[in-house]
Amino acid sequence: MTDASPAASAPDVSIVVPIYNEFDNLPDLVDRIDEAMRAQPLSFELLAVDDGSTDGSRQRLRELAATRPWLRAVLLARNYGQSSALQAGFDRVRGRYVVTLDADLQNEPQDIPLLLQRLETDPDVDMVSGWRKDRQDAELSRKLPSRIANRLISRATGVHLHDYGCALKAYRRPIIDRIRLYGELHRFIPSLAKEAGARITEVPVRHHARTRGVSKYGIDRTFRVILDLILIVFFMRYRQRPLHAFGGLGLWLMAPGGLIMLWLLLQKLMGHDIGGRPLLLAGVMLLLMGMQLIVAGLVGELLIRVYHEAGGAPQFHAEEVRPDSEQNRPPAQTQRAQAAPDSVA
Repeated sequence: MTDASPAASAPDVSIVVPIYNEFDNLPDLVDRIDEAMRAQPLSFELLAVDDGSTDGSRQRLRELAATRPWLRAVLLARNYGQSSALQAGFDRVRGRYVVTLDADLQNEPQDIPLLLQRLETDPDVDMVSGWRKDRQDAELSRKLPSRIANRLISRATGVHLHDYGCALKAYRRPIIDRIRLYGELHRFIPSLAKEAGARITEVPVRHHARTRGVSKYGIDRTFRVILDLILIVFFMRYRQRPLHAFGGLGLWLMAPGGLIMLWLLLQKLMGHDIGGRPLLLAGVMLLLMGMQLIVAGLVGELLIRVYHEAGGAPQFHAEEVRPDSEQNRPPAQTQRAQAAPDSVA
């Protein structure tokens, strides 16, 4: 990893860009981000995270960072994927705002101030997501699958956005500090941000056709998106109550299994032979699968308590609002004031 000399104070904005084999785009990308950010008043840093490029992008990043103190080059040991590259950047951000965009120059760096202005002027917004309203991509291979995926994800997660796939997004720093990216969950950052308490809005941004380099996405990602969506929905709805997910499904299986076994018991009492009936096997299987799912839910409940209590992971995020007089009081004085009622009792 090659870092530029740190500034005397933390910048206002940290821009995180994951890079994989974008050798031809890097000089223009860096210059256009510099031009866009110097036209607005907030200070900034650019964290360019190379995700194991093999086309010379790593060396070009070193050269660019050598002459630009605001550019921090983060070089991953190998190709880990976009989610890991983004997380590597998130772990190093110092600004109170965090911006992400792709390195292929299909996102327009000149739109970054537009997103930052929304965060600066609207305290009720924690995340601004770009919407490629006039997307410059192939209709059948890119735009149509994207529209279907956007509607499916919005319906499943409750976070209604026109464009989940747009990499140009801006966040308040506390939201980024609360989320972790694993696997390929970068596609679901808005859902993760909502789970972390973010208030999200969407603004139209420009989009350009790719002119250099090769797209890293193919039709095979559709199946991975479906699997990741199942994971995200589970996290958002059942992460702190896994017994309701597994146990609920287990009860649905046990109910018909129990009815089947009760019916066969009555048949047996009436003198009928039930030993060779396929219905007997179906009833036993339903009962066993239901019991296994309930046990899995109980194990999940134990694990979630270990995760929060032994690991110290926060169970929720909250902000305490107190009277101004108490907020301005020195810490020791505040503690004594809070302890006073107990001493009187």
